[in-house]
Amino acid sequence: MLWGVILLACQAEGWYPFRKRRRQSFEKGKGRNDMSKDLVPFWEKAYQEYDTVTFSIEPNTTVTEFEHLIGSQSKVLDVGCGEGQNAIYLAKQGHLVDAFDLSEHGIAKLKHRCKLSNTHVNAFLADLTTYQFEQYYDMIMCFGTLHFVAKNEWKKFINNAKNNTNIGGIHIIQIFTDVVPASEDIAPFAIGLAKDEELKELYTDWEILQFKSYVFEDEHPNVPKHLHASNKIVARRIK
Repeated sequence: MLWGVILLACQAEGWYPFRKRRRQSFEKGKGRNDMSKDLVPFWEKAYQEYDTVTFSIEPNTTVTEFEHLIGSQSKVLDVGCGEGQNAIYLAKQGHLVDAFDLSEHGIAKLKHRCKLSNTHVNAFLADLTTYQFEQYYDMIMCFGTLHFVAKNEWKKFINNAKNNTNIGGIHIIQIFTDVVPASEDIAPFAIGLAKDEELKELYTDWEILQFKSYVFEDEHPNVPKHLHASNKIVARRIK
């Protein structure tokens, strides 16, 4: 993942939540609105249904648009990978892909999809708030994940990811913002919504190749149509 392509491919274009951690924090009484310890996000059930597409089977368009910026067999990290559409796509292009998520069901579904497509992704369970980098990446991506942890946690992770990206490497990061209220399906879990352009401020020392602030309509199995506000950045490490 050339910028250690940090496909902080938070997917919402797709998102890959760190759900178990959120549920555990509620059990300890630290969750928003003192939510029930039995509260489980909709995607956890969908991940267990292998014939159901939770978010998408196609890679995020930003991934396909900027993949050419990394060399062949680049090292890529997909953070909050969920069922793995971005990770699998890049692995099929010949890249060396690591992918992690906090959801056991999400990782199991990703591995199942890899087996069906004869594709190799190094998929594993991990929590972004405690993740320790062991190598440099060419691309790091994260879609729709960071807002599920506290703001100080996702900012710390981005700084760590930047420090573990090769020069010339890419980050693709997408995060929900508070421009519109969190939708009912994610509101109990979205404790780290960003301010508009707050993500961009973390990349002033990188070359910003693309930045978008937008609102989009979304829907999922058994979830009515709703709106999300989002920021997405593509940035390259230059020194």
